[in-house]
Amino acid sequence: MTLFEALAITLAGVAAGTINTVVGSGTLITFPTLLAFGVPPVTANVSNTVGLVPGTLSGTIGYRRELEGQRSRLLRLGPASLVGGIAGALLLLVLPEEAFSAIVPALIVLGCILVVFQPRVSAWVARRHDARGGLPDHGAWWVWPLVFLTGVYGGYFGAAQGVLLMAILGIGVPDSLQRSNATKNVLALIVNGVAAVLFIVMAHVDWTVAGLIALGSVVGGQIGATWGRRLPAAGLRAVIVVVGIVAVVSFLV
Repeated sequence: MTLFEALAITLAGVAAGTINTVVGSGTLITFPTLLAFGVPPVTANVSNTVGLVPGTLSGTIGYRRELEGQRSRLLRLGPASLVGGIAGALLLLVLPEEAFSAIVPALIVLGCILVVFQPRVSAWVARRHDARGGLPDHGAWWVWPLVFLTGVYGGYFGAAQGVLLMAILGIGVPDSLQRSNATKNVLALIVNGVAAVLFIVMAHVDWTVAGLIALGSVVGGQIGATWGRRLPAAGLRAVIVVVGIVAVVSFLV
């Protein structure tokens, strides 16, 4: 690995850590970067997941004030993310690499679409916040199964997992969007953490790649928690979509 590649991967980790904390699509930055430098797709996905865990933890710590009073909610929803993350990670390990290579372009496109429409989703979520009432603190009955399914998706690939979680929590849980974002960070940490453990035990991790992403994502997690809300959202979405398109093209060509 050249110095340029190491620097690029670290900076991609910073960007991913920031975006994951604020939006939740950082994989669309790091994963295509690894592919561009010749890392095999499954190894890139595994190493990326392992590397982003410290960054997700960093962002979660940065949102600790918004987590106050959410213990019972997290105890209820956390197992859904745990079981879903395990299922998704096992799918990645059990299915042949050819299946991953065939599925991932569609997942990247889905992630890009979710990022593009994130403002509309957020506006819809905000309207539902204003209109709803009477929900239990842990949310509507359908929140748990949808959090589980999002965990399966996150354990398998994970791009835009945060956008999905914010839509689910924003619509189904009676709380502010900032507190929902803090909940989202914890649930994503559970999914990525359990998937990373399985990958470390059962798959090949490129530890150089994972270490560089971890270094960058920890910094990015703090940037996201402190300054991320001030970043131009349209610019972030544009970068994510462009990188995602490049990734899809690299798969299909």
